[in-house]
This record gives sequence, C-alpha cells and structure tokens, in this order.
Amino acid sequence: MATATGQPSAVGPSNFLLSLNSNYCPVHLSVVKFTRTKSSHRCSGQRRRARAVTRSALVEANKSSVPVLSDNTGRSSGISKSEVIQSTGDAARGGGNSFLAIAKSTWNRADDMQAEARAMARAASASVYSPEMLADKYGSRPLMVLRRTSEIILGLGSFAFTLWLDQRKGLLNQNKRLRATQLRQVFTGLGPTFVKIGQGLSTRPDICPPEYLEELAELQDALPTFPNAEAFACIEKELGFPLEDIYSSISPDPIAAASLGQVYKAQLKYSGQTVAVKVQRPGIEEAIGLDFYLIRGVASFINRYVDIVTTDVVALVDEFARRVYQELNYVQEGKNARRFKKLYADKQDVLVPDIFWDYTSGKVLTMEWIDGVKLSEQVAIERQGLKLLDLVNIGIQCSLRQLLEYGYFHADPHPGNLLATPEGKLAFIDFGMMSETPEEARNSLMMHLLQLLVNSISKHLWMGLGPCSISIHSMFQHIMR
Repeated sequence: MATATGQPSAVGPSNFLLSLNSNYCPVHLSVVKFTRTKSSHRCSGQRRRARAVTRSALVEANKSSVPVLSDNTGRSSGISKSEVIQSTGDAARGGGNSFLAIAKSTWNRADDMQAEARAMARAASASVYSPEMLADKYGSRPLMVLRRTSEIILGLGSFAFTLWLDQRKGLLNQNKRLRATQLRQVFTGLGPTFVKIGQGLSTRPDICPPEYLEELAELQDALPTFPNAEAFACIEKELGFPLEDIYSSISPDPIAAASLGQVYKAQLKYSGQTVAVKVQRPGIEEAIGLDFYLIRGVASFINRYVDIVTTDVVALVDEFARRVYQELNYVQEGKNARRFKKLYADKQDVLVPDIFWDYTSGKVLTMEWIDGVKLSEQVAIERQGLKLLDLVNIGIQCSLRQLLEYGYFHADPHPGNLLATPEGKLAFIDFGMMSETPEEARNSLMMHLLQLLVNSISKHLWMGLGPCSISIHSMFQHIMR
C-alpha cells in the first residue's frame, strides 16, 4: 500500500478528492470539463505526448492495483484503484504527468483512509480496561481467582524465599546472576502481565543491579512462542482470507516473540513487498484481565492499610493496565505509528515503518519490514561500520523532541523496540505504548531545564519541582558527599 507524500497543487484538487470519497460522484464531470478547458491552449503535439505518458503510467498503476480485504462480516468496501484512475483517464489527457501525479497522490490518501476504516471495523470488538467490568467478571469466579492467586504466590514466594536464604548465608552478591535468571524464569512462567513488569524493570538501572538488567532484557523479544497453527488461524480469521491469498511466503517460525504477540516475516502476494506481521497471543485478554483484577485488589489493600506508602497505588495500577490494554488493539498501534511517522517526516536519521491497513486488525498488525540490529548488540552495530555513540545521540535528540516539542512520546523505548539500520538510521518498530505530555507540563519542564542550566536552583525549587523547605546549602553538601 503506497503512502502519499505529495500535496495537490494543480487545478481542482479539492474537487477531485471529493469525487474520490463519494463513489461515482457527478463531480467527476466538472473536473474533467474544467481540466480540458484549462489545457485547451496546448498544441496537439503536447497533447499526444501527455496522452502517451498517461496511458503508460495507467497500465503500470493497474498492474499494482491493491486488493481490498473484507472486514469480519465478509463485506468489502471502497472502489478499486484501477477504477478510480481509469475514470480520470480522459481528464489526465490534457494535464500529462502533473495531473496524473495529483490523481495518484489523492487516491493514495483516500485509499489509506478507507483501508484504515476497514481495519477499525475489524477491531471494533477490541477490549478496553474497566475495573468495574473485571470486578463483575471475576468476582463471581472464586475458584479461578484462587487458582491464579496460588500460582502467583508460589512463583514470587519461591523467589523471595531463595533471596532470604542467600541473605542468611551471606551469598547475596555471589548468587546475583543465578537469582536474576530465576526471576526472569518466574516472570516468564507467570505470563504476559508479569513479563510486562519485567520489561519495565529491565530499563531501570536505578532499581535493578546490572545482572538483573541483563537477564530481564531477554523478556523484550526472546520469549517462548505459541504454535504456528494458532497464529496462522488468527491471521485468516482476522483478515477474512486464506493465508495463501495474502502472502506469497511467510517465515516457518516466528522471528521474535514478545509479551503480547509474536512476529513473522512475510511477502505480500499482490506487491511482493516484505513485511513484518505481528500476531497476538491467543487468550491473552483473559490472562491479563484476571491478573489486573488481582493486582488491583492488592493495591487497594495497600492504599487502605499500609500507611508508610503515600502514593495512590490503585491509580498507578489502573494507568499501567490502561496502557497494556491499549497495546492489545493493534489498530491503535498502527494509528500511533502513523502519527509518530508524520511528526518525524523531516528527520532523515529516524525511520518509522509504514502500516499496511488492509492487512491489519485488532489482533494482526502488518508493517513495513526494516532490516537492522538491536541497539543492545554493540558488536553487530560496529560490524556494520556504525558508531553506537552516533545512534545514542540520535536517540537523545529524538527523545527530547518527543518530550519537549511534540508532547507525544514513545513510552516503551527498550532496546527490543529500537533498531540500528545499515544506513545509520534509528528505527522505531513498536508503537503499542505511547503517551502525551500537556503543553503546560512541557513548558514547566523546559523552564526547569533552563533554570538548571543557569544554576538557578532556588527558582527550580520555587517552580514546585522540589520540596520548598529544602536547604540549598544542605543539598550541595549532600551532593558533594
């Protein structure tokens, strides 16, 4: 599916767009007549050359006409690319290349909107996080709740017990690597919710020792896979077509497996383009729903009875759960990617894949395939002749623009979601977890950074970014220690 990059600038683009969005609209006639009138002063030789160029381009366009996939009801929507371009063929005779470029560019935008609408229809049943609905659902299933509670207590309890034994024997430092591996295995065994928790911890050197960071980093894209038969059945059910009608080839095994799904490398049958196909794990909504019901219950207990904790733990759990549920809707992830790509269209060293909307649904996401290596693979990066420091610099600048300029930022930038391409670009490949910063907060943050740069600590504290009662002299003494 092509992505429009140009903007209409010739005669009648708004009328033409209107005609595309209203199938077989009479506006076609006015556009044709108006275009022929404007071009009537051209000599016959120019008309013949323009006609030849237009016909040649139309033949190529018809060859690559995009098949329209159906929604889950079996209906297809929209008109084919060849029909739209053919219907404007007469009008293109007088305009030559410029008119054809406008026609194809306008069609691409209309095509993207129609394909996205079809993808949204296929994802209409996607779940959203609701504590009340979870309480109604699992409050009447005590046996299921008891069984899952036992699994969690057994997994985390056994890990805590081994840590206690290590502390008693003075072996905490000696057994760090062993315990880190054990914790990774516990999180993996407990399922997607705890894998997401482990992924978060893998990017927190302020909380976890290096040994734990390295082990938990494997939770980013090296998890156990689920059977291909289930994944391929999901693709066929979600997209409404047999696998062989969609792809000319697809990898026999997943190339990566994460907490919520696994990824295949495939080649689209209609165009030969190489794509990445992410398929959601079966039964994942049920699994994370029960986990968040239990975790929220623990958070509520902490809020009520543990006075030493002053943070609203329930609010934190709810926010985390909303993020995870948003990741379950792959159409939303595609929309996130599209918005992110638009923001960085002028950034040559940042790469964002295109989304193939006709091959995307709530549980299947198809995007452009990007060759690259993870940022954590320093040896592989250097083997390509790239400098890791340059990529880190790109990442820092990109993050600052996200946070301070756009207010729309990637909330899960772990190394498994970032690639270094052979051209030295930084590629973002996962957009399930995004967040926004209000303009007021961005302005306050910029003022905060400015005050730090000019060493105005007192103004920094006055802005509410630190306790007002703090002694600046005592703070500097603490820093020097």
